[in-house]
Amino acid sequence: MKRYLLIFFLLSIFCACITRAQKILPAPADKNKPALLPMPQTVQWGDAYFALQKCTTLVIQNGLEKEGMLLKSICGAMGLGMRITTHLPQKGPFIQLMLENNSQELSQSEAYRLSVSQKSVVLTATTPHGIFNAIQTLRQLMQDGKTISACEIRDSPAFSFRGYMVDVGRNFQSVELLKQQIDIMSHYKLNVFHFHATEDIAWRIAINHYPQLTAAENMLRNKGMYYTTADIRELVRYCKERYITFIPEIDMPGHSAAFKRAMHTDMQSDSGLAIVKNMLKEICDSFDVSYIHVGADEVKITNRNFVPEVTSFLEGLGKKVIGWQPGGNYDNSTIRQLWMDDAAFLSGNKGYAYIDSRHLYLNHMDPLEAVTTIYNRRIANKDHADTNALGATLCVWNDRAVTKQEDVLQMNPVYPGMLAFAERVWQGGGQDGWIANISDGNTQAFTDFENRLLAHKKQYFTGLPFPYVRQSNLQWASWGPYNNEGDVSKAFLPESNSWNETAINAYKKVTGGTVVLRHWWAPLIKGAIDSAKENTTWYATTHIWSDEAGLKNCWIGFNNLSRSMATDAPPRNEWDNKRSAVWVNGKKIAPPAWNRAGLPGNIEIPLTDEGYEYRTPTQVYFHKGWNTVLLKMPVAKFKGKDWQNPVKWMFTFVPLEE
Repeated sequence: MKRYLLIFFLLSIFCACITRAQKILPAPADKNKPALLPMPQTVQWGDAYFALQKCTTLVIQNGLEKEGMLLKSICGAMGLGMRITTHLPQKGPFIQLMLENNSQELSQSEAYRLSVSQKSVVLTATTPHGIFNAIQTLRQLMQDGKTISACEIRDSPAFSFRGYMVDVGRNFQSVELLKQQIDIMSHYKLNVFHFHATEDIAWRIAINHYPQLTAAENMLRNKGMYYTTADIRELVRYCKERYITFIPEIDMPGHSAAFKRAMHTDMQSDSGLAIVKNMLKEICDSFDVSYIHVGADEVKITNRNFVPEVTSFLEGLGKKVIGWQPGGNYDNSTIRQLWMDDAAFLSGNKGYAYIDSRHLYLNHMDPLEAVTTIYNRRIANKDHADTNALGATLCVWNDRAVTKQEDVLQMNPVYPGMLAFAERVWQGGGQDGWIANISDGNTQAFTDFENRLLAHKKQYFTGLPFPYVRQSNLQWASWGPYNNEGDVSKAFLPESNSWNETAINAYKKVTGGTVVLRHWWAPLIKGAIDSAKENTTWYATTHIWSDEAGLKNCWIGFNNLSRSMATDAPPRNEWDNKRSAVWVNGKKIAPPAWNRAGLPGNIEIPLTDEGYEYRTPTQVYFHKGWNTVLLKMPVAKFKGKDWQNPVKWMFTFVPLEE
């Protein structure tokens, strides 16, 4: 009898729970919570959800018509029909966009509040830009187009200047491809598009007074390809629609060989300066821009009046001026953009405003290392902006010629790097110094970020270049050093049949798909080996589980070539010029049959298969169960044969998820 009473009692509780659950509409399990990126400053999840498919009303305040149409189009793309109104409905769920004047909580122009309950979704800010930012977060909350988890979000950026720079002077990109990048910038709340448009190779902005600047015969690459006045106006408009500031860079007086070929005079000459002023006047009259970037780096200043005169001229036209630091002899009003580790500038700053781009050049970074180092960065060595530190700009300088324009996005980790940068420059925080390896940063926080990053890759980047895969689940034991006496072909104990890794203590354990043993910019950036020495060989092992036997695609590499140098191709039948090697379950994995094996680098010959991220993945046979991976990393001297061939002592091994 007691047994039946107990069963009846449990059934009663179960039925009551079902009834109660139906009433409060419980939120999906935590694993179904949307991956927000950049993560808002504060998020509190509720226990209910908003039934998005039952909502047909979008309430907007006067002045938010553009934002209302944007949100309506986002909903429409998900198959949701919304009608826009200025009146709250008497019944039924609704989404509301509203401005709240004189709000202390939302005093920052880009700040917003987003409240989701069963009955409503309310986006609040003091400016339309704040509402636009809230819509980008809401876009991510609406991940399946069906429900939105209840939440309270309070959010604002740590840095007001959050930029992305593309160099179209060296490699031309179509307006359509630039718009793709601008769209993705806007989705992740980046707000400055830095357009580097003139270079030694080519001048890409049409100047009506001087058509010879964009004449094909004066270009060395992508001849005859440039942007008309209408093109630039369209890019400016497109950016402004997305609350992005368009900043053109006219590099002067350096990187100006194309100018000299076209105008037959040096920029720093009297005649050259007169032409520059006429050209700048046309640009300022033609385009609705607030800033002009003058470059002014990597050049010998022969006319000390050039940069001050250009700066004064532009300021007289109502423009703010930006220049690279280290760079020209600037006025105090010029905003500096830091491109090297300029600790002296930061410590001795006398009130100059500046933008941080130190070690934010994607063209030099391995894709997996890029996400690691950018995520861990502490922008401008500060947690948030102040009167001097405005923010940062992520840069893509693909100096080397490419076969097609999309290669710039595949050979450089543009989109994964952009998302890591968006997280850090919006959130603030990070760590001092430079972090190349996951193990040297906050591994738990990085793993959380990586999960969100890969969720976005899957949902929003299908069909787009996104050279990044999960790597935080790989842990390597490292063994060494073994003295190779300068002979990188020497074999040591880990290669022998008697090797038993459990019998010897490993040097350390490191995490990642890419591990940098000694950074090519050491000692500025820390590597996995604390006191690396020349003429040594190291080994690393890991164990990878496979649910079934068969071939798996893997990224394997030992020397990520910069896309800005004329680095030599790898030798024939070798992974690199250091005799690095890889074994899986005791079987040595052969390197690719390189297209240009052993040939010297040439800046005008595009890369084709030198990097794991843009060549066909290596197929490796895995047993069912655990598989042992052994890597060999020898090195002789740390100094390469020239600056085009730095010694990158590193490895990449990661199986690609299906």
